[in-house]
Amino acid sequence: MLNKRMETFFMIAWGQALIATLGSLFFSEIMHFIPCKLCWIQRILMYPLVIIYGTAIVKKNAQIAIPGLILAVLGIPIAAYHYMTQKLDVTDTDSFCGVVPCTTEYINYFGFITIPFLSLMAFTIIVTAHLLSLKGKRS
Repeated sequence: MLNKRMETFFMIAWGQALIATLGSLFFSEIMHFIPCKLCWIQRILMYPLVIIYGTAIVKKNAQIAIPGLILAVLGIPIAAYHYMTQKLDVTDTDSFCGVVPCTTEYINYFGFITIPFLSLMAFTIIVTAHLLSLKGKRS
């Protein structure tokens, strides 16, 4: 069962996953930005979170959201690595990324906000919300 606090944090996680999913679809389908391979991996980890957290909220069952936490935790290092390939220029991903280089910056707001940065923040918010919901379960 979900108490009110857990439900609130799961709603935050679900809302963040929905915003990230719609944002990535906007970038690819409306703006016609072609995702690189690292972007695709992040999408594979992000898109199911909308369904997982939504189902957990509707069924009021925190156990359903455990796979969501796992996917989001896996997304953090991938998004961080992708962001480092763009900003630090210390990794070599040319052989991995193929047609669209992983260093491509379609957006760059304020000199640091890129698509992998947005992905990193989304995964971090989801993990934080989920962990805070667990804290609420114990109290």
